[in-house]
Amino acid sequence: MRNTLLLAVLVGFAVTAVSQNAPQAASFQLNVPVRPLITQPLNESQLVTLKGNTHPMARPQFDLGAAPPSLPLERMLLVLKRSPEQETALATLLDQQQDKSSPNFHRWLTPDEFGSAFGPSDADVQIVTGWLQTHGFQVARVARGRTVIEFSGTHVQLQQAFHTSIHKFAVNGEEHWANASDPQIPAALEPVVAGVHTLHNFLKTPNLVWSNRFKITQGSGSRPEITGTGGQHFLGPGDFAKIYNIPPTLTGVGATIGVVGRSNVNLQDINDFRAQFGVPTNIPTVVLNGGDPGDLGQGEEAEAMLDSTWSSAVAPNALVKFVVSASTDTTDGVDLSELYIIDNNLTDVMTESFSTCEANASTAQAQAVESLAAQASAQGITYILSTGDTGSAGCAQGTTLGPVSVSLLASTRFNVAVGGTQFNDNPPSTYWGTSQSATVTALSYIPENVWNETSGTNLAATGGGVSIFFAKPTWQTALTPPDGFRDLPDISFASAGHTPYLICLALSCSQQGFLQGISGTSAAAPSFAGIMALINQQVGSRQGLANYVLYKLAATQSSLTTCNGSSTTALPAANCIFNDVTVGNNDVPGEPANKYNAGKGYDLATGLGSMHWRG
Repeated sequence: MRNTLLLAVLVGFAVTAVSQNAPQAASFQLNVPVRPLITQPLNESQLVTLKGNTHPMARPQFDLGAAPPSLPLERMLLVLKRSPEQETALATLLDQQQDKSSPNFHRWLTPDEFGSAFGPSDADVQIVTGWLQTHGFQVARVARGRTVIEFSGTHVQLQQAFHTSIHKFAVNGEEHWANASDPQIPAALEPVVAGVHTLHNFLKTPNLVWSNRFKITQGSGSRPEITGTGGQHFLGPGDFAKIYNIPPTLTGVGATIGVVGRSNVNLQDINDFRAQFGVPTNIPTVVLNGGDPGDLGQGEEAEAMLDSTWSSAVAPNALVKFVVSASTDTTDGVDLSELYIIDNNLTDVMTESFSTCEANASTAQAQAVESLAAQASAQGITYILSTGDTGSAGCAQGTTLGPVSVSLLASTRFNVAVGGTQFNDNPPSTYWGTSQSATVTALSYIPENVWNETSGTNLAATGGGVSIFFAKPTWQTALTPPDGFRDLPDISFASAGHTPYLICLALSCSQQGFLQGISGTSAAAPSFAGIMALINQQVGSRQGLANYVLYKLAATQSSLTTCNGSSTTALPAANCIFNDVTVGNNDVPGEPANKYNAGKGYDLATGLGSMHWRG
């Protein structure tokens, strides 16, 4: 076991990371050379294959045949490349934006500035869009950040332009559309075009775990009582604030949080939740990006409600914008919502709780994910992702574990990856009050261990491990293994079903008399988004990629003994900047020792743990 999972305490965040009087500029010159990369005539007979652009599950043994020629392929995203010079300049800028000695410190770009500096030239964009249009595609827009081009067409047009076919595949009892081979494009376009993100509907999965229901009854007090089976405890907004020591003066006022979604919700549930816990009314704004997909129910509805509820539960006065995009046969609505928030510079913080494992991702998909995350960082958006709920078995489907693999979305160099802990609250009377009608039942900080409630083949553990796509960022080098690749998670919060987060779902509070318990890193991620909104309020500005500051704070930790956050005998000392958690063995049962653990996958030695305010 290693004592390297840290609980970051950010009372000094503003002092360490930013200045209230940081230089700001609406526009400034980056002096990035932008040169045309398409230098050869466009010849349709000279083709190159975009290798790694086929979903790994689109295999011959699952193939049910080709799609009809008229199949509509809507809202496809063509991924654009940056030149090597642009990649170098972008990395330099992102470092400068977090360096207080730099004139570019916290000088955030607009999407148009980002596109002008780090996207293809005007001439290259015109050639690529013209090529799409000559094949009959409708070009909806070139992203302002010039990371992607959105276009639509039919299957036969795709066959003619990209020389690949869409087939139907049956995988794990579900049918999907996907391209059966890597696409091909004219060789002249290769310096600018990386591929299509994506050409399939293997959709990302919500990172949540269902827990118990908690009954609402009107007791003798002024508030209804909330009771769980066997006296099970839960997390409400007041409990979270008590445990993580959030100052009552910070409410997120003036900050904005973007929630990535693909299912609509009933906002009455959020009204009911806030009334239940005495939180002032502040309902999220639903932003429809295209047609309304409606309320998709079950896990989709629960994910949307969890993210919208808890980002604003932690920061009750922050403005939450819930962006909803319908999925198509080729593009996940999650990707469209993410693009909308970033390319419209919509919010200060963005939270997303969906995942697909790296082992199931294409090269173009990985490039698109990281390119958009880099744009968010350059614009000052703190982009937050959950790491998943199946340990390092990120590709797990039911009882099929698959390879060791982390979440693709959470593993870029430009986002905060949020994992999970579980409370070590024995005896409960030490940490919880007895009143079931109070808005706060937690008594203090509660010791935490790494979240692992796996039982048999039922995986329930925090995601984490080492990326196969993305190199180790500079801010992570000092505190993580010298493996050369991005490690995750970065920070963790309570995620266990032992003490679930509560939500109102499908009018459960107003019509059915119960709150639904939800656990998983899907709950931890929006909660951290709320905390970043509190920090933005405290500092008065956007923070961008928080990992620059989090890892610097972690490096200043001087004592691992007096700040042991997993100890039940003595709580961390009052002067602790970080509270350290002992990391236990989290191998997946039934697998060889350490296959899902140290060195290869889920170790969590890289995590900073959950944030606990001091001051």
